[in-house]
Amino acid sequence: MHVIQGGASTTPYDGDVLVIEGVVVGDFQDPTNGLGGFFVQEEDLQADADPLTSEGIFVYTSTAPVNLGDLVRLQGEVDEFYNLTELKNIVNLTVCSSANPLPTPALVTLPLASAADWERWEGMAVTITQTLVAVDTYTLGRYGEVELALEERLHAPTDVVSPGAPALALQASNDRRRIQLDDGSNRSYPAPLPPYIAADGTLRLGDSIPGISGVLSYSFGSYEIHPTAPVTFTRQNARPAAPTPLIGDLKVASANLLNYFTTLTSSGAICGPSGNLQCRGADTPAEFIRQRDKLISELAAINADVFGLMEVENNPSAAIADLVDGLNSVLGAGTYAYIDTGYIGTDAIKVALIYKPARLTPVGSYAILDSSVNPLFLDTKNRPSLAQTFADSNGEKFTVVVNHFKSKGSPCNDVGDPDLGDGQGNCNLTRTNAALALLAWLASDPTASGDPDVLIIGDLNAYSMEDPLTALRNGGYTDLAQAFLPNDSYSYVFDGQLGALDHALASPSLLPQISGFTVWHNNADEPTALDYQDYNQSALYHPDPYRASDHDPLVVSFTPGMAHRLRLPLVQR
Repeated sequence: MHVIQGGASTTPYDGDVLVIEGVVVGDFQDPTNGLGGFFVQEEDLQADADPLTSEGIFVYTSTAPVNLGDLVRLQGEVDEFYNLTELKNIVNLTVCSSANPLPTPALVTLPLASAADWERWEGMAVTITQTLVAVDTYTLGRYGEVELALEERLHAPTDVVSPGAPALALQASNDRRRIQLDDGSNRSYPAPLPPYIAADGTLRLGDSIPGISGVLSYSFGSYEIHPTAPVTFTRQNARPAAPTPLIGDLKVASANLLNYFTTLTSSGAICGPSGNLQCRGADTPAEFIRQRDKLISELAAINADVFGLMEVENNPSAAIADLVDGLNSVLGAGTYAYIDTGYIGTDAIKVALIYKPARLTPVGSYAILDSSVNPLFLDTKNRPSLAQTFADSNGEKFTVVVNHFKSKGSPCNDVGDPDLGDGQGNCNLTRTNAALALLAWLASDPTASGDPDVLIIGDLNAYSMEDPLTALRNGGYTDLAQAFLPNDSYSYVFDGQLGALDHALASPSLLPQISGFTVWHNNADEPTALDYQDYNQSALYHPDPYRASDHDPLVVSFTPGMAHRLRLPLVQR
């Protein structure tokens, strides 16, 4: 096998027909519930002394009468199948003997010297004896996969270190500490439940296993271990039943709703102010009810006096009115009202504000930041920002401005803003300019409140150490996550790395009035399989707040007009 595998990332014998002999170390032949093949490894005495060459290989067949421990000889065509070296078109298979001792698994110790080092064990039995934690369950429901990392969770580099060389170094370190756990199957949406789900119906990020043994394969751009023994996670990250209680008279929360549309996607491209944009969110009426119930459960549990919301359907009022009606049906008639903005901008989604009229009164009209106000703010990329001043029962005023900056998910090359490769991703300049425009706009008192107390909230699509957040902090605003939760400020998990894309920042005059800040980790740490989509396993769905969205909500507490002593920790970020 080591001759076929070679010391490089691909075999030098692609297309050749060769004969191998070795011991079966993993049998996953079931074409429906398995991988459609088995793994063979050289006997220990037949292994070479080159650490760069793998001693195993995947044999692609679903009809071989083999068992674990069989010594087999077979002929097949070498195939580099999407970077997995395998044998196919198998003939002349003979079981030479059975119940043989299994070859010694390769002992893998993390972190690796290089993420590419996994190639030297491709197709082999491997074992890791170190503690591993779940860092990503995005594909758990669909493919039975869990991303694992050594001992602790991984941070998005630019959430904790500066862009450029420090971020790239941390990314390389993260990549050397991780491996994907698969389930020995090519099934999609394994039923009735995906693997590794605990009795309480979830696997939360941060949950751990004491190690793992299996065979190493490669698929869809990732090395992965298919276990050869049962895998059971230990719960390390308990589900928070509600947000951490905060002191203070008022609560303001920020929540990304993950495309709350009353117009179904099956309606076609009829959404947005132009009426020709693809609708988002639920596909069917049943999915919409599931989505609505989860979001209402989340928002009702937070019970904030003001919510800044992102990813609401951009129609005159139907979507936001429906959400408010749903909340009021749970919390009581008239509990919430919405700021009636009509359409905002040109996208299919918009930001929105809802509030408790028994607690707060809007002062004057709302204000919108878009390109017409400041060309530096590209409203063809960023969603326009929305500001509203409120007054409490004592007449104390404050302004909330909710934002949703351009995501990293698609490029901005058309406006001269490419990914510079420094870890900040696509459209960093677009987001930074939006932050600068926001600062200038707020300095002009856009709501004519005459009051400097301002709270910036929303999904800025930028991590804590990136340029947009640096610009806002340099502009005099305090990042409340850094002030109150320097070690627990994440709101999103992408590619197995946690970080804060959602933020709350206070103006200098508002800061002394703030008494608390928290992030409710009800969404980002949960598998996507728990969300409202009805292609997920039905047993996983509950009308509860867990995986109501992909972003965690933020909550800020304060008492208008009353200064609170704020002790800022000395944290280098």
